[in-house]
Amino acid sequence: MCGNLKLLKGINVSMRKILIVDDDKESRDLLSEVLEANGYSVSAVGDGAAAREALAQDGGIRIIIADIRMPKETGLQLLRHLRQQKSQQDIILMSSFISGAEEKLARELGAQALVEKPFRISELLRIVGELAAKKMIEVPS
Repeated sequence: MCGNLKLLKGINVSMRKILIVDDDKESRDLLSEVLEANGYSVSAVGDGAAAREALAQDGGIRIIIADIRMPKETGLQLLRHLRQQKSQQDIILMSSFISGAEEKLARELGAQALVEKPFRISELLRIVGELAAKKMIEVPS
């Protein structure tokens, strides 16, 4: 399905760790499959609270792709928490509807991208690839 969308094969695996945070299991599974097919190491959880636990257990996660609207803790709440903790992960927020207020808050909190569902997989891979390449340059070897 996604075999023709191979990006950034030369990036070190440690720069390619992604956490997907989405309460919709089907979306999590699809994103995981696509990202893994493109060489990324992927973990996936169902809400922001579970994301905090995953991040505490795996300090190597570089990019977080999170739904804005989820139970327990929203993507925006997770983003706020990460910024308060001075976390360095890049964050991509996604939702089927992004209000002006949500977009403004996400930008203020430092989200690297906002993606409206449904989105093109190629567009998400482009954004993730650019962030992964940026992380590779920023992190000393």
